Amino acid sequence: MSKKKELSPELKAECDAAKAIFVSKKNALGLTQASLAEEADISAAAVAMYLNGTNPLNAKFASVLSRVLKVPIEKFSKRLAHEISGLTSTAEHAGPSTLSLSAAEMVRQMLEKQGKGLSEDARRRLLAAADADDDGGVIEVDYYRPGVVGDEVWIAHYDVRAAMGGGQIPHDYPELFQDVRVSPQHLREMGVEFKEHFHLKMVTGWGQSMAPTIKHRDPLLVDVSVREFVGDGIYMFSWEGHLYIKRLQWLGDEQITMLSDNPRHPPQTIRAEDTYIQARVLLVWNAHLV
Repeated sequence: MSKKKELSPELKAECDAAKAIFVSKKNALGLTQASLAEEADISAAAVAMYLNGTNPLNAKFASVLSRVLKVPIEKFSKRLAHEISGLTSTAEHAGPSTLSLSAAEMVRQMLEKQGKGLSEDARRRLLAAADADDDGGVIEVDYYRPGVVGDEVWIAHYDVRAAMGGGQIPHDYPELFQDVRVSPQHLREMGVEFKEHFHLKMVTGWGQSMAPTIKHRDPLLVDVSVREFVGDGIYMFSWEGHLYIKRLQWLGDEQITMLSDNPRHPPQTIRAEDTYIQARVLLVWNAHLV
């Protein structure tokens, strides 16, 4: 399993302080991680990774926390309070539009002025990294890119490893493999149910806990329009900062059972509010319908 570098004690302490304030005030303010994600315009998984100390806090998220929790940024991060103060001072001299620029927009401006010597690949990677920073460093793939209209369409295949075991830490941004060409009509004849073909993407299973249904490195067809529990089945989801592919079964009382098809891996009960569904698995690319 690939491991993400742990945060420094100072950065982890900021996350812990922010989480403590959030937990102490969320009931009084009627907040959830989902509502906080909506305020910050990022995914709920990104919020969890900030509060759990997987990703360091950044100025954008700190500003939202300060506003929503009604506390000064200094309460959880003097570093970011100083950074934002410096940005504000710079903006007063540079003009009113500076703070409204996203990281990606600032990188584009930098590349226009100073990036002439960079290769196209280097330019692409810089922009992708900036886009990931704007989204909180969580997988945000091009979910709704339409395929070619007709009997056959191209399905994007992303280098996203969803673990069928101990969990995979998501890439800051996914690489794109060669697309897969399929017939939506043929998929439906096979029993694969979906609304739109451009909701379909390919990812890779990783591990042995879902064998024999899904084997290690099996390509998987998923529907990324499914972002919540819609019935017992196999899902791709984030939990405690890791990405999994497992069966999910609703228990009630906001609890879900996480099940593996391999009997060597015992079931585990997890809370619905801590589980962020990214997609539903429809088909293993060995023609095994799930």
